[in-house]
Amino acid sequence: MKSPELITLSTFPSIADAQIAKGVLDEAGIASMIRSDNAGGMYPAIAGADLLVRTDDAEKAKEALQRRHSRKS
Repeated sequence: MKSPELITLSTFPSIADAQIAKGVLDEAGIASMIRSDNAGGMYPAIAGADLLVRTDDAEKAKEALQRRHSRKS
C-alpha cells in the first residue's frame, strides 16, 4: 500500500499557532500533523511550524480553516 502524500497546507510563525489550526482540522475530522525544527528546542524563537495534510484532504482542510477564520472576524 502506498503511503499518502503530505503537503504543507500553511506555515505558522509558532508551534502554538499551528496547534490551534490543527485543532480546527481535528474537529473537522481531517488528519494533520505539525512539522517544526527549532534545533532540538535550543532556538524556540526562530521556529516556524508547517501544518501538513494529505494531498487528498487539502481542499477540505483549507475550507475548514477559512470557515473558522470567517467566524472570528
